[in-house]
Amino acid sequence: MPPLTGLDREQLDKLDKETLIELLLMALARIDQLEKQVAEQAATIQKLEDQLAKNSRNSSKPPSSDGLKKPKTRSLRGKSGRRSGGQEGHPGQTLIQVEEADHVEAHGLEICPHCGADLHGVASAGCERRQVFDVPPGRLQVTEHQAAIKPCPQCGQQAKAEFPADVSQPVPYGPRFKALAVYFHHYQLLPWARTCETLGDLYGHQPAEELIQRASTAFVEKSEPALAAIRQQLMDADVAHFDETGLRVAGKLHWLHVVCTWLLTYYAVHAKRGQEAMRDHGILPAFRGNAVHDHWASYLQFDNCNHSFCNAHHLRELQFVSEQYQQEWAQEMAGLLLDIKAEVDAAPAEWTTWPPQRLAYFEQRYDEVVAAGFQANPQPPTAPKKRGRPKQSPPKNLLDRLHNHKPQVLAFMYDFRIPFDNNQAERDVRMVKVKQKVSGAFRTLSGAETFCAIRSYISTVRKHGLNVIDAINDAFLGAPFVPT
Repeated sequence: MPPLTGLDREQLDKLDKETLIELLLMALARIDQLEKQVAEQAATIQKLEDQLAKNSRNSSKPPSSDGLKKPKTRSLRGKSGRRSGGQEGHPGQTLIQVEEADHVEAHGLEICPHCGADLHGVASAGCERRQVFDVPPGRLQVTEHQAAIKPCPQCGQQAKAEFPADVSQPVPYGPRFKALAVYFHHYQLLPWARTCETLGDLYGHQPAEELIQRASTAFVEKSEPALAAIRQQLMDADVAHFDETGLRVAGKLHWLHVVCTWLLTYYAVHAKRGQEAMRDHGILPAFRGNAVHDHWASYLQFDNCNHSFCNAHHLRELQFVSEQYQQEWAQEMAGLLLDIKAEVDAAPAEWTTWPPQRLAYFEQRYDEVVAAGFQANPQPPTAPKKRGRPKQSPPKNLLDRLHNHKPQVLAFMYDFRIPFDNNQAERDVRMVKVKQKVSGAFRTLSGAETFCAIRSYISTVRKHGLNVIDAINDAFLGAPFVPT
C-alpha cells in the first residue's frame, strides 16, 4: 500500500473508500507516534537545559563544579542594612603594650637633633616607649631524664628507677612537638612532607613522616574520653545538624557523615551514605531532639526525633525555578520564608515561638503560595503504570515537598531554637573537603577514620574558643579537653 503523503490528488481519487480509511488510520497513528516522540525530546531538552542552568548559586552543586566561568554571586537573604566591617561597639583587636617587656633596648641621645649641642652630661628627663612583638628563634629544649640505679642490699640485684610513661625510648620527641605535628597536618592540612619540613624550619629538627603517623594514632587513643563525651552530648542535644558528603578512600567512594552543634562536632566515614551508615554511627538512632538536615529521605526513616529542613536549599531551588521556569510563585515563596526569618530574628530573646494568630497568618500565606504553585504546575495526565515513581518537573517536585512537609519547612517558625538553615553542618564539612582537595584522597580507611577523630576533637576545641595546640598537648599528657 503506497504511503498517504506520496499520493497526489488524481491518485487519491482512484482509491476506494476502504483503502482511504486505512491510509488515514495509518497517518493518524504516525502522527500520534511523532507527537509522543516530540514530547519525549522536549522533556529531554528541558532536562538538559535545567542541568546547564544549575550552578552553586541556584542549586546544591558545589562551587568547584561551576568551572572557569563563575556565576555572579548574589545573597539569597537580602541586605541587612548595616555597613560592612566592624559594627559600632565592637571592641576590635590590636596590640597593647605590656607592663614588663622580656627584653629592653635603650637608645641614648648624645647630640641635639635641633641645634647639634653636646648632650653627654645632660640627665634624661624621661623616655618614649615602643614595644615590638616578635617570635624568638626556635630551637628544641632537651630534657634529660636520669633513672637512678642502686644495688639492693637484700637480694643483691641492681634496681633501677622507672622512667615516665612517655619516655619510652633513649631519644624520643616530647608531647608538644608531637602536638605540633598533629596540628600542622590535621588542622592546617599540610601534607606529610611539608609538615616535616615546617617543623624542621621552625625548630631545626626535621622528623620522619612516620612520627606524624604514630603521633596521630596515639592522639586518637588519648582523646577517646573527649570523643565519647562529644557523641553522647550530641545524642542528648535539643537541636543538632546532620549532613554527608562524598569522600575518596582507598580508591573508592565513601561518605563523610557529620553531626554537629555550635559547640560540638563529630565526623565519621562509612562506605554507605544512607540508613546503614547512620545506624552504624549510632547518633541519629538515639537522638530525640530536632534534626536539621537537607530533606534527604534517609533521614526521615528515623521517627525517634523531629525533623527540620534546611531552607537555604529551598531558597536556591526557588531561585532556579524562578529563573529557569519564570514562575512567580517561587519568588513569592522565597520572599515569604525570608520575611518569617526576619521576624523570628527580631523577636524578643525570651520568646520561643509566636502567638497562635501570628502562626496562623504565616501558615495561610504559605498555603496560598503553594496553591498558586500547583495552579502553575498542574498534575500531568495519568500515564500507563510503570515501575518506580512517575517523572515530574523540578517545580512540581519542590511543590510536593513544600506541601507534604510543611511542618519541617517551617520548623524554625514554630520553635525559635531551630535555625533557618543547615549552614552549621555545611561549614563543618567544608574543611574536610579542603583536605580532600589537598591530598586527593585517603589511601586507607584507617587513615580516614584517624583524620575524622582528630578533626572532631579539634573542631570542638575551636568552637569553645580554646587554643588548639594546647588542647592537643593536654591530650598527649593524659588530660584531653572534655566538653561539658
